[in-house]
This record gives sequence, C-alpha cells and structure tokens, in this order.
Amino acid sequence: MPTAARRDIAPAHGKLGVLLVGLGAVSTTFIAGVENVRRGRALPIGSLTQMGTVRLGKRTEKRAPKIKDFLPLADLADLVFGAWDPFPDDAYTAATKAGVLEREHVEPIAEFLKGIRPMPAAFDQHYVKRLHGTNVKRGNTKRELAEQLRADIRDFKKSSGVDRLVMVWCASTEVFIAPGPAHQTLATFEQAMEQNDPAIAPSMLYAYAALMESVPFANGAPNLTVDVPALARLAEERKLPIGGKDFKTGQTMMKTVLAPAFKARMLGLAGWYSTNILGNRDGEVLDDPESFKTKEESKLGVLEYILQPEMYPELYGKVFHKVRINYYPPRGDNKEGWDNIDIFGWLGYPMQIKVDFLCRDSILAAPIVLDLALFFDLAQRAGLCGVQEWLSFYFKSPQTAPGLYPEHDLFIQQTKLKNTLRWLMGEQQITHLGVEYYEYGEK
Repeated sequence: MPTAARRDIAPAHGKLGVLLVGLGAVSTTFIAGVENVRRGRALPIGSLTQMGTVRLGKRTEKRAPKIKDFLPLADLADLVFGAWDPFPDDAYTAATKAGVLEREHVEPIAEFLKGIRPMPAAFDQHYVKRLHGTNVKRGNTKRELAEQLRADIRDFKKSSGVDRLVMVWCASTEVFIAPGPAHQTLATFEQAMEQNDPAIAPSMLYAYAALMESVPFANGAPNLTVDVPALARLAEERKLPIGGKDFKTGQTMMKTVLAPAFKARMLGLAGWYSTNILGNRDGEVLDDPESFKTKEESKLGVLEYILQPEMYPELYGKVFHKVRINYYPPRGDNKEGWDNIDIFGWLGYPMQIKVDFLCRDSILAAPIVLDLALFFDLAQRAGLCGVQEWLSFYFKSPQTAPGLYPEHDLFIQQTKLKNTLRWLMGEQQITHLGVEYYEYGEK
C-alpha cells in the first residue's frame, strides 16, 4: 500500500509522438523493434520499462510489479514515429543499409518502415565532417533553421494526430564544443543563432526548437547540446524535462559495473586501456579527430567520478586511462570493445583483468531510446522539469544540476531511478537496511 502522497500525474491519453533526430542504425533498430513487439513477433529485451520490475515495501510482502504495470506509461501501441536525417532514405532503406537487423525483423514490416520518411535535417558538415548529407534545410541564419524545425514539429503533430511529443537525439557525434558566452542566457543564445556563431551546433537548434514547442528533449550523443545554462533555464521556465548525454551502451556500461566493484573492495587501479573497433556510420564519424574528442571526453570522465581519486589517492591517484575508437568497416554495427585493466591488491600485488565485449551498439541503444521516450513523457505529465538526473542510468555523461558531480555507478543510478518511481507513486523508499528482520536494537 502507498505510504505517502503520490504525485499528480496526468493520464497518458492519446498518441505519443517520438521525434528522432537521425534515422540511422539506432533509430531504425528502435522503430523496427517496437513494431515487431507490437505485432507479437519479438520481446522488448533490454527495456527496463517493458521487462523490469520494481520492488514495493518489504521483501516479505512479495510485491514486485512490472514497471509498465506500476506506472501510467504510454502504451507501445500509442507510439508514432517521426524523424529528421541528412540522408533521404526511408526507414526501410536506412535499416537495410545499416545492416543491424536480419531480414526476419525487417521484411514483415517493410511497408510500415517505408512509410517513415525523414524530414530535411538542420545539418552542417562543419560539425560532422565525415558525412555528406543531401536532405538538408537551407537558411540564411541558424535562427531560421531553428524556426524551420519548430514548424516541422507543429506540422508533424497536426498531420500525425498525436497528443504529446518527445524528442530524442539519435544522430552523430558533433565536434567538441566548450561552453562559452553564447550559451549563458537565452538572449545571448538567440543572438548567436542570428549571427551564425560557430558555438551554436545543429544539435542545439533541435533542442531549442523542442523546448520552444513544449517538447521534452533527451540527448543520446556526447554533444554539448542542451547541457548549457541558456537551454537548462529555458526548460525550467517552460516546465519541460531535459537530459543526457550519450547513451550508455557497450564499453562504458561495463566500466560503470566493474569500477564500482573495485572501489567497493578497495582494490587499487593502475591503468585502464580501452579500444574499440566498429564500422557503422558512428564509427566513420568518430574517425574524425574533432568528433572523437567529444566522445573521448564523455568516456574518460566515468572512472574519475566513480573512483574519487581525491579521496583515495593511494588506490586511484595515478590511474593511466586511455580510450581509443577505430573505424573498421568490415564490422559494421558489430562493435568490439577490448579492455585491459591493471589492478593491484593486498600489499600492492598486481593483477589483470581482460574484457572483450563483442556487442551490437544499436541493439543495446534501441531499448534505451524506448525507455527514455516513455520516461521523459512520464516526467512531463508528472510536472518534473529541468534536468532529469534520475535517468542517469541511461547515459555515459549524465547531466546534473549546477554544482553537482555526476553519479556514474550503475547500481546507484538504478537505485535512484527506482526510488524515483516509488516516490512518484507514493510508495516508501527502499534502503535495503532490513534491521527489522533481526534482533538488533531495543526490544
């Protein structure tokens, strides 16, 4: 039974439009996966919202409903998809070219996928140098492009008949951009758009357009995008959820599992060398040093925040951490992440761990897109605005409120997420203390 007042959450009536920036491997795998699930042809494996449970109350109560049954989430049957992409391919053609899914998951839904055609993208090759898009918008200023995106959002909502919208960035990694004067206030941001300031990347135009059209925005790439004061304040003022950055999929997911284990056991870490090979569009983009710099920043911060070397200098004060990503076309979307980890234990004796993760980037990312779409819609209906730190579980480089360091430990992130769900529904928080089962304390 609920033990506190549940949050007032508007019901998930009607259709939910999921606007995807990018109609490449991740987006088409997500769309095709949802449609296969809706037709009873597959299971939504990897999706916490669809397959996960949440424990309520004491273990002895044995209450652990599925998350989708516990919360008023949008139903998969009510999802409608739209997208932008610098390439004109429809979702069927894009999925076929991406080569992630086998024919058995594409051909039976071919007509459905062919019906999803990308809107022209706000694309600038300066920010993603290895791509040469032809399905792109034209405008004299970045402000004009942003207004075109806003018009796209309004047109999609009207033509599709959806009642609510969320937007998820599933496109490529842009070149590295540091926060600067243009990002501080809405006035400086809009002025920078009008002046075509290079500090305003295309991803920021999508975030701005989404917020101005009252659409929650989730950033699945390591781009700066919505993680700037101007857009964070805009989200708060317009009472909209935002979050990011960078889907936590393969190698970094493993780091957020293994590093907490070393720290929990007070085992030292001398070095962590990570290398990746992949051959999809993401690998081609990251072959450019400027785009790789953005990804590298996202990946490198994980260990520092988990291990807290300032608190444990003897164990983690001299860690050598190196990350490499190599474009290797024969692998396609089947990425290999290889880690060499040098740890040390009792009396300083060295040990090694080798991890060879042959993963599929888009297969791991697709359920994240689904969960983020559903949770961001839930957050909007529950009146949660600004940065949604409780969804850090899904991101490599989670956004936080100003002055807070990001929490990277996957298990702490999961606890935070599920406790937020309990809080939303008026259920007690789970601390795992459990002293009531034993004879501790006063009788």
